[in-house]
Amino acid sequence: MRVSLLLLLACTAVLAAQARADEPGEPEALVRKVQEYAQKASAMAKSALSRVQESEVAQQARQWLSDNVELAKQRLARFKEQLVQLWKGTSAA
Repeated sequence: MRVSLLLLLACTAVLAAQARADEPGEPEALVRKVQEYAQKASAMAKSALSRVQESEVAQQARQWLSDNVELAKQRLARFKEQLVQLWKGTSAA
């Protein structure tokens, strides 16, 4: 939802800047206003992204993933050992 709101605000700003710069001698002003707005929007997006990454929920999710990755590695190692034992038992017979 925030991305669509950001896009809507960007479009509105471009249209507003264009409406102000209807005179033929002001295309530089339009470009400057659009660049300023894009910089502000970029800063807002970076700020929002960093808040999400630093949130407690994100930290808990990263911890959960790291814990479960280790568990998956342990189970895979046990499975490999059992497979090797099964292979040796079948070869010996």
